[in-house]
Amino acid sequence: MDKNNIIGLVLMLVMLTIYFQFFSPEPQIPVIADNVNSTTPLNNSRDSVRLTNSENDQIALSDSARGQLNEFKYGLFSQNAIGNESVIDLSTDDLNITFSNKGGALKNIGLKNYTTYDSTSLNLFDNNHHINIIFEHLSKNISFGDLYFQPKVVTYADSTVVDYTLVVNGNSLHQIYTLHQKGFEINYRIESKGFERIIDPKDLKFLWEGQMPKIEREITDSRQRATVRYYTNSANSDYISKSSTTFEEMAIDEPVKWMAFNQKFFTAAIIADKNFNKGRMTLNTPIDDQNVVKEGSLEAEIPFTALAIGDTRYTFFFGPNKYSILKEVTDGFSNNIELGWLFLPFINKYLIIPIFNYLELFFSNYGLIIILMVLIIRIILSPLTYKSHISMAKMRVLKPELDAIKEKHGGDMQKAQADQMDLYRKVGINPLSGCIPVLLQFPILVSLFYFIPSAIELRLESFLWADDLSSYDSIFSLPFNIPFYGDHVSLFTLLMAGSTILYTMANAQMTTVQGPMKTMQYLMPIMFLFFFNSYPSGLSYYYFITNLVSFGQIMLFRKFVDEDKIKLIMEENKKKNVNKTKSKFQSRLEEAMKANQTAQSKNKKK
Repeated sequence: MDKNNIIGLVLMLVMLTIYFQFFSPEPQIPVIADNVNSTTPLNNSRDSVRLTNSENDQIALSDSARGQLNEFKYGLFSQNAIGNESVIDLSTDDLNITFSNKGGALKNIGLKNYTTYDSTSLNLFDNNHHINIIFEHLSKNISFGDLYFQPKVVTYADSTVVDYTLVVNGNSLHQIYTLHQKGFEINYRIESKGFERIIDPKDLKFLWEGQMPKIEREITDSRQRATVRYYTNSANSDYISKSSTTFEEMAIDEPVKWMAFNQKFFTAAIIADKNFNKGRMTLNTPIDDQNVVKEGSLEAEIPFTALAIGDTRYTFFFGPNKYSILKEVTDGFSNNIELGWLFLPFINKYLIIPIFNYLELFFSNYGLIIILMVLIIRIILSPLTYKSHISMAKMRVLKPELDAIKEKHGGDMQKAQADQMDLYRKVGINPLSGCIPVLLQFPILVSLFYFIPSAIELRLESFLWADDLSSYDSIFSLPFNIPFYGDHVSLFTLLMAGSTILYTMANAQMTTVQGPMKTMQYLMPIMFLFFFNSYPSGLSYYYFITNLVSFGQIMLFRKFVDEDKIKLIMEENKKKNVNKTKSKFQSRLEEAMKANQTAQSKNKKK
């Protein structure tokens, strides 16, 4: 092959190489079938790498956009809005506490020595609760809950301090929690080190939103006793109606000392050392959710000036509604226990609760404690009971003469009442003397009506067939619901109603009550069956024992009261008081009776 042929062949090979390298069509990529054994051709790898790089470019763009969005939304706090949540679990003798770096806030609070009705952990604060502090920065609202704080834990001999810190351009904010080894309180303070210089000079907002979980057996009873409550610096206290089932809100237009989620036996609250400016509360009942008692919110203003001077100290309380504990927390905090109205709280605080607590020192059986309480209270009231019994004995001795007066005047009630009053004056009887001792005993009975259902000491305590003295005792479940009665049968309620009938029958022999009043005495036990069937068994049990002791007192008094002697004394009084003038009280009473009789006569004529 000559030189020219060789040159031509080389040029042809170069031309072919250039053509196949740059101008030949690319081979078609085969379609991958939906088959696990399908493979991607090797020459597809370059396209796959390019696709992966494109996705990375998109993610990088998203991160960049997200950073710009954070900077627009959070301003100087944009870097603090990026992070991962971490928690700290701590424990004291009474509480299990979980903190989160997200918001530097409480995440979970459990009570170590209490359980729910079904023996599970009792958490007063969980994922359904959120505490936030909201401030303004560049005219935008920013929540602590959107920011990540740096934690620091320091342990001392009798306390633990958790410090969550937020640092922005050399300025810092500290949320400092102090946990004590004993008790249900967590001290909390907000400490600013230049933080007030980088936020707008406006009051901060404290916001606590949460759901009150079902921790007792009866959801209906729990809802009737759950609310949100507040107490002001001027000792004003109020709460949203417990009976409300729709959304309600309440504004507080004065400095607030504390606000609370208040349930039957437990309370979760925030207490200000130097008061919030003002506040607002909301409450709602999620009827369809049987695991939630109620849901609500507590909202209050934290003064900006207080933050600037470092005067922002608070206390969280998560604990039982026990009077000896609540009264030590702060002013008015014992209001979280329902002890009645008017003078009833006074009786409960200074008579009933001291007796109950004293008996607890010696006895652990609460059924026995209730029996001893009945005996002590009946002994305290025995002078009044005896006086009432003597008065009824006098009226029974006088009954034949009273009946003769009624028969003498026929239907003329005005003349009959006048003669009766004259007879009372002569024999030396005050017709109201039997009523006054009974009325004086009544407040104590009503006080116990409030104390026993609210006594956390009786919660989940069993006695005889009752497995929980703070709830009803059911010996039989009905396959249907009886209006105003329920779908169960309470044995203690049956015993209370039966003993009430027994006591009424024994007492009827000592009284002169006739007509509708006598009928009402026997109707009351029937009404009690409906009213108390779903009430705490401890209350029905208390009234049952009270009836038995009262019946015993009547039998005892009968043995010591000589009615013949009473009759002789009354006859002697008749002789002495023949010419005795009426007392001012008797005169006023007669005038009132005459006026009432005249009014009744006029009404009949109409």
